[in-house]
This record gives sequence, structure tokens and C-alpha cells, in this order.
Amino acid sequence: MATTLSDIIVPELFNPYVIQRSMELSALYQSGIVSNNAEFDRLASEPAPIHHMPFFEDLTGDAEIVIEGNKLTPAKITSNQDVSTTIRLAKAWAATDLSAQLSGKDPMEAIATLVAKYWERQRQKVLLRILKGVFSSEKMKAEHVYDVSSKAGKLANISASAFIDALQLLGDAQDQLTGVIMHSKTKSYLKQQNLISTERDSNSVEFETYQDRRVIVDDGCPLDGDVYTTYLFGQGAIALGNGSPEGFVATETDREKLMGSGIDYLINRQCFIMHPRGIKWTNTARANVETPTFKELENPTNWERVYDKKQIRMVAFKHKVG
Repeated sequence: MATTLSDIIVPELFNPYVIQRSMELSALYQSGIVSNNAEFDRLASEPAPIHHMPFFEDLTGDAEIVIEGNKLTPAKITSNQDVSTTIRLAKAWAATDLSAQLSGKDPMEAIATLVAKYWERQRQKVLLRILKGVFSSEKMKAEHVYDVSSKAGKLANISASAFIDALQLLGDAQDQLTGVIMHSKTKSYLKQQNLISTERDSNSVEFETYQDRRVIVDDGCPLDGDVYTTYLFGQGAIALGNGSPEGFVATETDREKLMGSGIDYLINRQCFIMHPRGIKWTNTARANVETPTFKELENPTNWERVYDKKQIRMVAFKHKVG
């Protein structure tokens, strides 16, 4: 009897491998821009579609001069709340798409690697959709977007000085911006000018940098005509939670026995939070309780900055390359 996917796939082993492997493959995760922790895993596992995360506002106002007999004036400690939303995605494959992998030494691991690579790409696409909405929202557009694209001639292009001006949007907090996501055309433009450096991490893994900031290339970065958007990020700017709510089935296999010699199916689902820290999900435009759509993630009315400007570890830089 022929081996089927149900003979190979063991969900209890397959599910955690896919999630862990997809994070290991992600340049965003490797760079520290996207960070995963147990608290966000817990939130992503809640049955609620949105999650409230209260926080105390930073302390403001000048200290008072101490004078004998004079009372101090107590100031209030104010609070606010950040809000995230769970994203649910699923994909089904027919066994014929995976048949070449069934002869591998460990078929389940081979298939899991393929699935992990797929979800790594999908999550990066989701993040870029979120960023489109976030940087189009009112406060972010006004204070976290640096645009030189309308300048004359070469002044509209990305350059070392323009990049420094983009960093300056965060003032004395700019050193927290440690990574850059750019279009491949932007990277090629900078590489032609010998401005991209290659470095090695502690594990001897090579990565590229621009102005000492790790470069991640994704052609999903916005391109509007000849205007490119490059994103600057700090460590932990994006929070990741991998969820497993009650009743959630991450992996299933099925088989259509009467179709020819039979067709195997693999269904994989993901339930996760990918949240820009300090940017509240307002839930203003949402059609479905289960999950926001891609268009809703791109909708600026669904995002509102609630952290102080310098606490937001993100900047968008709009420019040309020609």
C-alpha cells in the first residue's frame, strides 16, 4: 500500500517544528526586529479577537526646588493602552505538490521545512501590509515619515545624508534604529556605490549592513511609480505571538480515495499576533470577527500611535533611486 501524508505527518511534532523553523528562517526575526515572547503567545491563544495591553505613560514635568516649609505638588501618573489583534491564515496543498519530498530521509521534516519557508514569506507580506496602514495613520504620517522623493534631481534619491535625516526623526533616540528593510532595487543602487557592507555574526553567518544597520531585502516594500519606501526599525519593534486557542487545529491531512490513485491533502493554519509596539489596533474597520482582512490591515483608520514618539522604533523613508 502506498505511503500517504497521514502516515508521515504527526501533528504534535509537525506543528511546533513549522513555527520554530519559520522564525529561524526569518531575517526579521534573526535581526531582532521581530521578537517573540511567552506573553504574546498567551495573548494570541486567547479566544478574543483583540487584546488590550495597558501601560503607564512616561513621567513628565520638571523636578521642584526644595525649600523648607514649601509643599511639593504631586503630579498624576497617567495610563493608556495598546491594543493588538489576532490574525488567522490557512493554506491547503495537494500531495502532488509535495511528492518530490516524500523520498527524503525524513519526509515529515522535509515537508515541514517547505511549509515553514512558505509561512516565513507570508508573515513578511503580512508585516508589510501592516506597515502600509501604520505609516498612513495620522500621527505616524506626520512624525515618522521622511520624504525626499519630491525634491529636484539627485536630491530625491536615497543618500547617506538623507538617510541620516530620516534617522533624525527620532532625535536622540535614533540609535535604537538598528535594521533596514528595503526593496532590492534600493539595495542594488546603494551597492553600486559601494555603500553596502558585509559582516558576520557570532555564528559566522554573513549579513549585509548600511550605515551599520542590518539590511533586509523584500520587494514587497512599497513602490509607487518611481518612489520607494525604506523602513528603519529598532530591536523588538514588532511583537510576535504564536497562538493555539482552544479548539484550534493547526495541521490536518485528508485523502480523496476515489480520484485516480488517490490525492492527499495537507492543511496548515496559523493563528498569530504581529503587532507594531505602541501602535494601537483601533478595530474601526473590520468585517469579520475571526480575523482582519489584508485590506483592513492596510487601512490607516485601524491604527493609532499611543506611545510617545521616541518610544516608537520605526521610521519610513520615501525616496527615489535613479
